[in-house]
Amino acid sequence: MRLLGLWFGRLIGGLLLIGVLGSQASAQSYNTARPWTYWWWMGSAVNEKDITHQLEQFARAGLGGVHIIPIYGAKGYEQQFIPFLSERWLAVFSHTVREGKRLGLGVDLTTGTGWPFGGPNVTPEIAAKQWKLDGGKLTATLTKQQVKRAAPGGAGLVVDYFSREAMLQYLQRFDSTLNRLPDKPRAVYNDSYEAYGANWTTNFLAEFQKRRGYDLNSQLPALLDTTGSDSSVRVHQDYHQTLSDLLHDGFTVTWTNWARQRGYQSRNQAHGSPGNLLDLYALADIPETESFGSSRFPIPGLRVDENYEVDRFGTPNPLAMKFASSAAHLTGKKLVSSETGTWLADHFKVSLSQIKPQIDELFTSGINHVFYHGTTYSPQTAAWPGWLFYASTNYGPSSPVWPHLPFLNQYVERCQSRLQTSEPDNDVLVYFPMHDLWAKPAKSSGGTHQLEVHHVDRWLLQLPFGRLGEQLQQQGYALDFVSDALLKRLTAGPNGLVQSGNATYRVIVVPASTFMPETTLQALSTLAKQGVRIVFESAMPQQVPGYQNWQQRTVQIRQLGRSLERLKTVSVTANVAAALDQFGARRESWADRGLSFIRKKHGDTTQYFVANLNNQFTEDWISLATAGQSITSYNPLTGVTTPMAVRKGKAGQLDVWLRLLPGQSCFLNVVPRPASGGAPLAQPSGGRPQAEVSAIALSNPWQMQFGKGRPNLTTTATLPRLTSWTTLSDSAVYFWGTARYTTTFDLPTTTDLSRSFTLDLGDVRDVAEVRLNGQPLGTAWCLPYQLTIPASQLQKQGNRLEVDVTNLSANYMRLYDRQHPEWKRFYDINIVDIRYRPFDASRWEPMPSGLLGPVRLVPVP
Repeated sequence: MRLLGLWFGRLIGGLLLIGVLGSQASAQSYNTARPWTYWWWMGSAVNEKDITHQLEQFARAGLGGVHIIPIYGAKGYEQQFIPFLSERWLAVFSHTVREGKRLGLGVDLTTGTGWPFGGPNVTPEIAAKQWKLDGGKLTATLTKQQVKRAAPGGAGLVVDYFSREAMLQYLQRFDSTLNRLPDKPRAVYNDSYEAYGANWTTNFLAEFQKRRGYDLNSQLPALLDTTGSDSSVRVHQDYHQTLSDLLHDGFTVTWTNWARQRGYQSRNQAHGSPGNLLDLYALADIPETESFGSSRFPIPGLRVDENYEVDRFGTPNPLAMKFASSAAHLTGKKLVSSETGTWLADHFKVSLSQIKPQIDELFTSGINHVFYHGTTYSPQTAAWPGWLFYASTNYGPSSPVWPHLPFLNQYVERCQSRLQTSEPDNDVLVYFPMHDLWAKPAKSSGGTHQLEVHHVDRWLLQLPFGRLGEQLQQQGYALDFVSDALLKRLTAGPNGLVQSGNATYRVIVVPASTFMPETTLQALSTLAKQGVRIVFESAMPQQVPGYQNWQQRTVQIRQLGRSLERLKTVSVTANVAAALDQFGARRESWADRGLSFIRKKHGDTTQYFVANLNNQFTEDWISLATAGQSITSYNPLTGVTTPMAVRKGKAGQLDVWLRLLPGQSCFLNVVPRPASGGAPLAQPSGGRPQAEVSAIALSNPWQMQFGKGRPNLTTTATLPRLTSWTTLSDSAVYFWGTARYTTTFDLPTTTDLSRSFTLDLGDVRDVAEVRLNGQPLGTAWCLPYQLTIPASQLQKQGNRLEVDVTNLSANYMRLYDRQHPEWKRFYDINIVDIRYRPFDASRWEPMPSGLLGPVRLVPVP
């Protein structure tokens, strides 16, 4: 326990350090371990009293901060609209930051309203542009795109993201307003790249000539060619490389430097950009990815909205998330954030049990700074459901999950406090062959490759890079990605390791690639000669990208490749996994049983976060690919640390008996010393630590009583078997609230009351607060719906179990939307359903609600 105490003390010390880091200008104090939330200001029709009220609600619920996004307004409140960056707007924003300091809440701000950047100060000269042919020459024309979902005072043209001069002129608006305030945000934010059709800038031709070495107009036929000829592919690579460079230099470097010079951090969603995501993410102080839609996890009991259109909107993908976390790892950034839980299900239909697996997927992908998407500022005078943003999920006070949101928040805080204070421990660094993607026909608007996170099947998974990345993850290799530019930051370390900042890797892998810049292969060659191990999948790259002098450069790269593959530290093979094993990359073999993980280091402790997002594993011995003397498990749901049963494995490794049901997660901490009191070594036979035990079904009738909710019901019922309360009466199909289920039971005479039991509630819709014999057991809010019954709390006879179940508000909305359609009174897109059609809950079918069971007692082995 002393070792655990020292480890925990170091962890808290690191957490406190993170918590006090803030904007140098405002010395803002905040807690990054807690989840933060997007906070939409509708019409910026806000006032100090309601700001304080809602911030206090956030703080009590366990949130760590807010991200303000001014947005379109609510009808009927026009007189209260506050123009963005006006004196009144700056006053209420300053009040928000001051109140945030008082409450320990951080405040971030979008550098604009809605998205993308733009507004009334964007003139045609600095607005987004696309190319057109004029007299057989390339020239610029406006895209005419306006800011989407703009707030009052924020409407206007979208700025030219490829122009440094345009960006500086755009940011002058903030220099003359926001930067004058003594109370400033922690960070400024840029949403995902959504400048549709933008593919040019005023000085593009001059920049192209300077960067690529020839006049693009001289190769106009190749640029316009859609047949995929060799010259066309190379000119298109040069075109996209120039766009990428200009986005990198014109927007990302300019905006990031501007922020830092004024005391702000930068949070950037680089995805969607027509550039190398790794390089763009790497520039931000806090790279941010996005989890949009619901993953199709095969967790028993996990609900997925049947109306969500996967083909249209895509699903989250861990490989896409790794672009942000890889960039952070390679550049030593402590925080990697995510827009989290967008459109998990339709409005009023999202449960906490749906949110947790999505967050676990983010954690295993390297994300450690969750931003809920999100909450909406709503005045206290607004009738339920208040003001709502058009896109689900609603995490705010009018949400059905709000009373129990602190449970999720505490879970996230416990996880992130560990993830933020540890270092990456990935062995494999996979090269991202951007030029191979640029060699393919572009599918996005404006004829560009926009690397989005929604439809990775349209670009990422079609590349050998994507296919190999999926295979390596499924095989249990811990990996990051590296770009051409970031690869040049790598240095050779001792014992063949390769380093970048605090990140250390054992092997670099180059997926099957056709194109590679000669400078990249030269950098790899230098590392290999210094002892770094490199695996090329199938063959060496045979082509250089780009048009200028490509024949001569191709000869050079092929000569370099032949020299490189003769080195002992280089392997060229179709069997990448075998080469990784030969070169000492650790493989967590249990990953192929459906377990997801991230491996990190905290001092001399190796820390695994493991999530069971599948339905293949429940319990077994697993062999960790990390040497150690003892292992403890930390349950972030309960905050309890437990010594693990272990046995000696191969090569000094430990096998550990892990019980992790589908939907569950835990931390495994491997230390190089025996645990205090000795590690609980199991028998060497390889069997279970204890014998299988039988579950006890609770089959007596249940008494059910409706409690607080809408509409008001006083119904009671005796249930011979558990069923949805929507079947009990016509009124019950609309009920949103809490109902109490009560039953009594006796135990078999042979039951050992000195042992602990698990109370398995089966199917719960949607949160259950449980008491046994008058004593609280806890709240079950996520899958699987199980709680621990401590030893000696059960009786042989006369046990009384009470379960208070709260459902979602969807059933009540079926009635409310019919009776009060006037609540949908927002400008712009108003409020829509998950298919982006006008919202109409009156046609919904009732959602099952209550305790559905079956309920069982399971002795803990």
